Amino acid sequence: MPSPIRDFIQHHYRHFNAASLRAAADDYIKHIDGGNKMLLTMAGAMSTAELGISLAEMIRQGKIHAICCTGANLEEDIFNLVAHDHYERVPGYRYLSANDEKALLDRHMNRVTDTCIPEGEAMRRIESAVLRHWMAKDKEGRRLFPHEFMYEILRDGSIKEFYQIDPKNSWMIAAAEKNLPMFVPGWEDSTLGNMYTGHCITGDVANVHTVRTGIEYMIELADYYTKTTKDSSIGFFQIGGGIAGDFPICVVPMLHQDLQRTSVPLWGYFCQISDSTTSFGSYSGAVPNEKITWGKLGVDTPSHVIESDASIVAPLIFGYVLGW
Repeated sequence: MPSPIRDFIQHHYRHFNAASLRAAADDYIKHIDGGNKMLLTMAGAMSTAELGISLAEMIRQGKIHAICCTGANLEEDIFNLVAHDHYERVPGYRYLSANDEKALLDRHMNRVTDTCIPEGEAMRRIESAVLRHWMAKDKEGRRLFPHEFMYEILRDGSIKEFYQIDPKNSWMIAAAEKNLPMFVPGWEDSTLGNMYTGHCITGDVANVHTVRTGIEYMIELADYYTKTTKDSSIGFFQIGGGIAGDFPICVVPMLHQDLQRTSVPLWGYFCQISDSTTSFGSYSGAVPNEKITWGKLGVDTPSHVIESDASIVAPLIFGYVLGW
């Protein structure tokens, strides 16, 4: 069967970052074809960049088995799902004045590079949908993780009437359908996290721990990693840096050094897409070999760094892996 993206990359991508992309994609396929699993970590504004168009299919086709992402990426896929037609592109964003930015604020249009997210149609609509679940679980004495609350509003049909994109292009819908394991460290640093804080302050939610976060996510990840690696290796595909990448990769040295589970294998594959340059103390710009010293990767772990824009690179790799 023809594979235009794969054929194009194999013919043209021969050197430098292009060669790194191709090698990373080839090793990704080799890893998955060996019966192994892949964890995707996602920083940056990939959901607002509509990465779901390719990422959702990766989830459906069993090419991604778990996700660690920022709270922003968790919610912004759903914001786009219900408010896409109300978003505004700002192609000339580099030339906006401070007064131009203030005019966007006055219209409640929150800018992410070249795209403005409408507060009312996106953020407040999802706040209303999830607040019912926050309050109900609080009264029941039940506690869920942030992504589980998102799964609930996708499954209960409460926002379906507002869908403005094809649901197959929402990676969160694909994840909810698979009940994909997810980990969202630092969720409080997100729009919904801020809103939840407000509802805790006003007393709408009595128990701040109704939404589980942080340490409990690491406990869940430790359990997932330990159980999954009994039968297969887990690869690490990282978009961007920051907490979305640093949080999950640390589970291996934690298992080895703090729990003495020394039989647990290291990550079996590593790839990072980043436009961060290597600099003093930078995690996002650190080369893979530095992770060897922390007990995260091994000497023989297939490791790749693609120094480029993830909104360009990730769909190409996903298309390559999917055989598009």
